[in-house]
Amino acid sequence: ADTVNLSPAPCWRRLNALEEKGYIKSYAALLDHEKIGLTITAFAHVSLDDHHANTVKSFDKAMAKWPEVQECHATSGGYDYLLKITTADMQSYNHFMYEKLLKLKAIRSVNTSFSMMQKKVSTELPLNHLSDY
Repeated sequence: ADTVNLSPAPCWRRLNALEEKGYIKSYAALLDHEKIGLTITAFAHVSLDDHHANTVKSFDKAMAKWPEVQECHATSGGYDYLLKITTADMQSYNHFMYEKLLKLKAIRSVNTSFSMMQKKVSTELPLNHLSDY
């Protein structure tokens, strides 16, 4: 409220309006991965054998239910998906890879890169193109 020179009540009303209109999806606490024992962050490019509706639906359903998958993006280019995977250690990553991901029938290939050091993390979106909000 102080930052935008409003009293708390109008500021609260604006926040509620943004929530009701769907601009604000949710609120979350950002946890320190290392402090809670999640030391592996991996980015996996995944290719599927085919793109039939049932194959894609099955893959998407699996990604939605596995907590190791922090993000799942359908992509253009040489791969079908980019996954951000977080696990406690390499053993946990291998377990996820061989006991979950690679057991999906439609997986053609997985190419993984591991984060050596996190240089930037932000949940802030670039909003400079919005002049009316």
